[in-house]
Amino acid sequence: MHLGLIGGIGPASTVVYYQKLTAAMRALGRPLDMTIVQADANTLVKNNLADDRDTQAAIYADLIDRLAAAGADCAVLTSLGGHYCIDETVPLSALPMVSGVTPLDDYFAENGIKTVGLLGTAVVMRTKLYGQLHKTRAISPDDVTGVGQTYLDMALSSVCTDTQRDLFFAEGQKLIDQGADAVVLAGTDLNLAFDGRDAGYPVIDALDIHIDLLVRLATGDANLADHTVGTSE
Repeated sequence: MHLGLIGGIGPASTVVYYQKLTAAMRALGRPLDMTIVQADANTLVKNNLADDRDTQAAIYADLIDRLAAAGADCAVLTSLGGHYCIDETVPLSALPMVSGVTPLDDYFAENGIKTVGLLGTAVVMRTKLYGQLHKTRAISPDDVTGVGQTYLDMALSSVCTDTQRDLFFAEGQKLIDQGADAVVLAGTDLNLAFDGRDAGYPVIDALDIHIDLLVRLATGDANLADHTVGTSE
């Protein structure tokens, strides 16, 4: 299957998607058929903060047209924060869209995780992953606005400072103290803060769960129709 990725939102997470997809397919001895188009992170942030869903959906639709022209079989957003307008995008999309949100609920349930703490954009945290966790309880930091702004600052710069990292780690510990079984990195750029470091509590990277699904789709081990937004979901 030819994967079509909407990247650039932000650049650091796009690099990780590319690296991990390439490594996974290489380990399986399979070729990776993929096209990436570039969205603008600053435009996404502006539209997200204004809750301007239609404008961002139209931007995605134009990019998905380019993916379709390149031969892609599906469209993938490389940003959980960017999923805020996915319901508006699906009717405009020339390709089936594979969500990065919905695979999480099944993963948590299958692994006996009943409560998760969320770190990511303010919208992701405030809406508890857009209300799409039906099998899992989600909690968010008390200072959703402050943590969300710190996340955006990091994502737009593609660099995590020590101060930002300390904040994310501390907020994650607070979520564990409030009853979370694990902290979910519900922002695809949080690898900048957490990768290669021991937070001292269980951490689940939503990006890895999404990539696992994309690898199974790319190899034919998963059925696209079962993971397309607006159909089985």
